[in-house]
Amino acid sequence: MPTKSSAHKIVKVLFETYPGATCALHHKDAFQLAIATILSAQCTDERVNIVTKDLFKKYKTPQAFAGADLEELEQDIKSTGFYHNKAKSILGFSKAIVSEFGGKVPKDMDALVKLPGIGRKTANVILGTAYGIASGVVVDTHVTRLSNRMGLTTQEDPVKIEQDLMKLLPEDQWIMFSHAMILHGRQICIARKPKCSICPLDSLCPKIGVDQNS
Repeated sequence: MPTKSSAHKIVKVLFETYPGATCALHHKDAFQLAIATILSAQCTDERVNIVTKDLFKKYKTPQAFAGADLEELEQDIKSTGFYHNKAKSILGFSKAIVSEFGGKVPKDMDALVKLPGIGRKTANVILGTAYGIASGVVVDTHVTRLSNRMGLTTQEDPVKIEQDLMKLLPEDQWIMFSHAMILHGRQICIARKPKCSICPLDSLCPKIGVDQNS
């Protein structure tokens, strides 16, 4: 099992390597971040940023999103994939934000996860990035893959992975950890062909699941 000591060493190198790591989704406030995060499911952040550039100009407020036509919204976000479900989630989320919270995204995990389209991962993104609240660790596909590869967890379920990471890491590192891991997964620890030879974590990483002869 991983130890807090080994996790601390990994985090130290990650934070030194990616000191400016932050959320890659473009947004101006918590509401826009929530919309972008909903759109990011099974889609690249780059594609989402292209779509939201026009989307946020067309729908400038939560009220505008809440009053959007479903079929028109579907066409607006079509290129992000799964646009039927995403459009329904965005409409439902926007209407709830307007009717229940006066157009303001709540700063509370329990309130957020009850909203349409908002699971724990999305709620963690909103709270951590928009509000600086360390409610947990964002576990996306990169964090899942890298945490297993680095031996920080043996779990595959995101909720269980998050629980493991929260036990290993101090609370004040939860937000930055996810941002740094995601950047590392995109730039160095790539799924198909990780660049172990230039990885700053090479000596600390057990490379679980990596063909070290490749």
